[in-house]
Amino acid sequence: MKKKALSSINKKHILLVFPIQNQKEPASLWSELYPRIKMRWEWDVDGDHRVSDLWILREELSRSHQVVYTKWYQNRATFFSQEAFINMMAYLRSERPLPPESREILEALEMDSPLSTKQIKEASGLQGRMLEATYNRSMKALWQRLLIVAFGEVEDSSFPSLAIGATKNLFEEHYLKAQEIDPQDAEKFLKTQLGDKNKFWLFAQKIKKSLGE
Repeated sequence: MKKKALSSINKKHILLVFPIQNQKEPASLWSELYPRIKMRWEWDVDGDHRVSDLWILREELSRSHQVVYTKWYQNRATFFSQEAFINMMAYLRSERPLPPESREILEALEMDSPLSTKQIKEASGLQGRMLEATYNRSMKALWQRLLIVAFGEVEDSSFPSLAIGATKNLFEEHYLKAQEIDPQDAEKFLKTQLGDKNKFWLFAQKIKKSLGE
């Protein structure tokens, strides 16, 4: 299963983990592994074990360094091939300053990665329900530019928390390569590999536009 998952990510370059309302597009690991089976998000004893199996595999793949795991497309769990990640990061590179809270989070993660959600909130001073929206908005800015990645899980509550780190720390080689690629060259690569109508590519263009590039 792991071998097939890695092959699918490297072939398609970008995949969600789970499909959105069982739609064919954008493509997902679920649809690649189980192309004729509708996904039912049920976790009780009668639920489909393939859902939990893929959830476990997602965590394992995130730590593999063979692919890159983020919360990128519409803030959903997304895997990138290494090539696609490097080029997408180059394409989305921007001179536009990050929001102050996003900058604080990134600085904390560049000091120590990965961290749990609880640790990130403590380090950035964004604790409490009143600041939840600010935290989510600040993280979204970092996810969209691929400045942070997910890397395993941390046991710091009743439910495992996603471990999050600065790309610069956890994938330093990818980060440095992205700095060397011209955004126009990255665009050509992504358009060629994904296709003009690909939903991931359309989403990337939307982010690029929002950054004023």
